[in-house]
Amino acid sequence: MRKLKFHEKKLLKRVDLYNWKKEKDHREAEIIKRYNLSNREDYDKYNRMCGHITSMISKIKLLSSQDPFRVKLTEQLLEKMYNMGIITTKDNILNCEKLAVSAFCRRRLPIVLCKLKFAQTPKEACTYIEQGHIRIGTKIITDPATLVTRSQEDHITWSDTSKIKQTTQQYNNERDDYIG
Repeated sequence: MRKLKFHEKKLLKRVDLYNWKKEKDHREAEIIKRYNLSNREDYDKYNRMCGHITSMISKIKLLSSQDPFRVKLTEQLLEKMYNMGIITTKDNILNCEKLAVSAFCRRRLPIVLCKLKFAQTPKEACTYIEQGHIRIGTKIITDPATLVTRSQEDHITWSDTSKIKQTTQQYNNERDDYIG
C-alpha cells in the first residue's frame, strides 16, 4: 500500500474506522439478531419512537387527572397503540410508559408470519417477503420492515403467483383425495 498524502491523513483523522456510532450497546445487537432487522437504522427509529411516546406520556401526566383534555389524549394514545398491536390491553397508560423497542419489532411482518405459522424462522419469512410471496389484502409486500396492525393481521395470505401457495394447495388436494 502506498504512503498516504498529507490531505488524506488529515481527512482520516476525523474518521474513526474502529468505533461505530453505537457499537457499545449490547442490547441493540441482541434485538437486531433476534428479530432479524436488516438495518441498524430501524432499531434507531423504533428507539426514537419509544422515546417520543414516553416523553409524551410524562407530559400528559403533568396535567390534572380530572382534566378532560388529559383523559381524551390518554384514550387516543391507548387506542392507537392497541390498534397497532404495540400494547396488549388499553386499560392503563402504564402499558405505554414501559414501552420497549421489542414491542415494535414484534409487529414487523416477518415476526407476525412466524406467529401465524407461514414460516419457521424470521430469516425464512424475510426471504418469502423479499421474493414477493406474501400479500396483505390485495397489496404484495416486499419490505420486511412493514409494521402489521391488528386489523391487517387477518388479511395476510400468500400471493396468487406464489409457488408456495400452489404447492400447499396441491398438497391439500392430494390429502383430501386420500382421506375422502
